[in-house]
Parts: sequence; C-alpha cells; structure tokens
Amino acid sequence: MTSTMEISSETRTFVHPTALCETSQLGAGTRVWAFAHVMDGANIGQACNICDRTFIEGGANIGNRVTIKNNVLIWDGVTIEDDVFVGPAVVFTNDRHPRSARMNEVASRYADKEKWLQTTFVKQGASIGAGAIILCGLSIGEYASIAAGSVVTKDVPAHCLIIGHPGKPAGWVCKCGIKLDNDLKCPSCNSSYTAAGHTIKSVI
Repeated sequence: MTSTMEISSETRTFVHPTALCETSQLGAGTRVWAFAHVMDGANIGQACNICDRTFIEGGANIGNRVTIKNNVLIWDGVTIEDDVFVGPAVVFTNDRHPRSARMNEVASRYADKEKWLQTTFVKQGASIGAGAIILCGLSIGEYASIAAGSVVTKDVPAHCLIIGHPGKPAGWVCKCGIKLDNDLKCPSCNSSYTAAGHTIKSVI
C-alpha cells in the first residue's frame, strides 16, 4: 500500500496535510512540508522544497529549484531566483520604517503600498546561512554566500562572502559554494576566477 506521505512523481506537487497552501501558483514537483503557510498571491516555481513552519506572504516570488529550510519568513516584495538556498530561521524584511499600520499617525502611509514596501532580490544560486537577517531594499548577487547569523545591510556583489553583524565582505566563493583561495581558485572543483570590477568572473 502506498503511503499518503509518499511523493509518487517528480512532476507532481506535494502539500503536507498540516500545511496551509493558499496559492494557486505552485510549480510542478514543488513540496510544501508540515505547518508551512504559503499565502494566496505567492508565486512558487518548480521543484522547490519548502520546509516545516516556513511562512511565505502573498506577493513573494520564488524561482525554480529553491530550497527553503525550516522557520524561514519571506514577505511581500521579496524575489528569490532559481537555485537559491535559504537556511533555517532566515528572516527577510520589507519595510525600512515599520510602524503598526493601525496607528493613526501612519495610516495614510500604509494605505498605499508604494509608500512603504521595499523590494529585495536574491539572485540565482546564492546561499543564505541559518539565522541571517536580510534588510529590505537590497540585492544579493548571483552565487553570493551569506554566513550564518549575518545581518545584511547593503547590496552584495555576485560570488561575495558576507560575514558578521553588520555583514561585511570576507572573500569570494565559487559557483560550487566553496571559498576561493587568494589566487581566486577553488580548492574543491579547481575552477578559476579573475577580478571583474566589484566582483569576479569565471575563467573559461
């Protein structure tokens, strides 16, 4: 007998019985696990893995093959491109000057989303470590790596390693995720890179 928990096809979506998945935009092969909540209006791509107790607000956009670990908070205005890894307990934000929208002094501001919503972009292949906090209005470049517990307050170049509170550059990482040596060579896959303005590029 086949268990109801078993996923029978790579192209079939799966939503755990305890998850609340209100969106109709759920790509083929995507899995939503226990106690996660995906709101109506969220756009989720194909072959994603959304782990336990994650919250994804309407207006968030998630690409293909994205891994979102447990207890992640993703709000309206956040776009995560293909092949991104989001570690457990990562927190995104979308308002630089938050107040309760029920407060009389700010009611007019919160009546118009364009007056407060700040968008955030996580580019293809980037990784965000456990417990990191991503301030809004920023861009995290392709294949960048955010260390666990970091607080990201500025744009992050492609392939850049960010560590600390506030997060600061601490080197470069290969497309495979390993930190490059001083010669911009990967000790794991032997890929080589060269400086390119404020980032690096692969040597073909």
